[in-house]
Parts: sequence; C-alpha cells; structure tokens
Amino acid sequence: MAKPLQDRVVLVTGASRRIGIGAAVARRAAADGASVVLHTWSPHDAEQPWGADEDGPRALTGELRAAGARVLHVSADLADPEAPRALVEAARAEFGHLDAAVVNHARSSGQDLEALTAAEVDLSHAVNVRASLLLVQAFAAQHDDARAGGRVVWFTSGQYHGAMPAELPYIATKAALHELTRSLAVHLAPRGITVNCVDPGPNDTGYADEESRAAVAAANPGGRWGTPADAARLVGWLLSDEAAWVTGQTVASDGGWSAR
Repeated sequence: MAKPLQDRVVLVTGASRRIGIGAAVARRAAADGASVVLHTWSPHDAEQPWGADEDGPRALTGELRAAGARVLHVSADLADPEAPRALVEAARAEFGHLDAAVVNHARSSGQDLEALTAAEVDLSHAVNVRASLLLVQAFAAQHDDARAGGRVVWFTSGQYHGAMPAELPYIATKAALHELTRSLAVHLAPRGITVNCVDPGPNDTGYADEESRAAVAAANPGGRWGTPADAARLVGWLLSDEAAWVTGQTVASDGGWSAR
C-alpha cells in the first residue's frame, strides 16, 4: 500500500535540534513517504540557554536518508528577507515541486516588559512573522494546484489560553500567526491548499528545568508534558489526505492543558 505522503515533498523549518518538534515532524513526514526539505539555523540555538545541537542537522539528515527518504538540508537565517524565497527555490531545484510547508521555526528571547527592546521586537517579528508569511507566499506561488496535498501548517503557542509575561516578543508573534490562519485559509482554499495552526502545548524539547517539568506535569490533566512526537502525529494527519477538508483551524495537542 502507498504511504500517506508518497511522492510528496514537505518542507520543515526549524529542525536544527534532534530533540525538537521540527525533527519529529521531519521523521514523521519521511516515515509517511515524503521527501523532506530540512531547514536549520543553529546560531539561534547557540544563543539560547539550551544551546545548539552541533551535529544535529547532519545527523538528522543521515538518519532520514538511512531510513530511505530523499532529503535536502538547507541552513538559512530567516531574518534575511530573501531567505524564504530561496528556501522554496532550493526545494524546487532539488525535487521539482513542493507540496507542503511546515513552518515550525521560532525565535525566542525571554524578554518581559522591563527587559523589552525595540531591536528584539523587530527581530522576532522578522523571523517569526515576516519570514513565515513570505515563506507561505513563495510556497503558494510555485504550487501546482493540479497536485493533491497542498498544505501549510504552522505553530502558535499557549498565549491565547494563558499569560506568558516573560516572553513578550515571542507571544506577540505567535499570536499573529494564530490570527493569520483563518485569512490565509480562506484565500488559499479555492486552490486546494489548506492552512492550519498547531498549538503543541507545554512540550518537552529540552529547555525546562526539573522543577518546571514536575510542576507542569502535575498541572496537566494528562499527567505529563507533551512530546515532539505528539505534535508530529497531529501534523502528519494534517498533511495527509484525511485532513483535506480541515482548514483555517487552530488545533491544540496539549493533553487537555487548555481545558483546565
């Protein structure tokens, strides 16, 4: 039997860390038969408390190829306004077409109101919002509407369920993606391209300390944190033909966190 994403090409941004959601989505897409375009930008992770996964991009590319997937790896700084279009062009040059874009990348700065800077607000918007919109624009411009499986999936956070005062630039940009989802979905629906947004809830990608892990697990109705694989299962379904009639939605994969 054919796999759900057989003969399709899926771009996954923000796949620099093997422990992250982007890597899990790439693994799921490859397992479902897709060729995968891996976007990474390790310098961002190097600035964060969790640090960069120095061998991550090479190792993940090798892992997917060893499993039988065709893979293109592109490292690009999405703060560059030309990078989204270049990323899509690289995908087309390698595979001939691009069927789906999973826009997973995100810049985090950890700024609260007192620490807030204009430079960080601008940079977070450039990476998280501008690059995401330009990427969808470039993806849609090249999409062959005669092909099934046109998909855009991007990610919000939990700011629409509860306060996140220590991450103001980040939540402002995630809120923007959340609110853009319906408008882009309506615009692209006549072309057979769906646009959906995923809220992965508290997700253990290696950034939390033990105290936070215990507190969140205790507060979650499911009794644990989400995992990258949890989010990847939802994304995999949204990419499949089973979700062809689902668009304009923000779907939480959070074990009931938002329902508390």
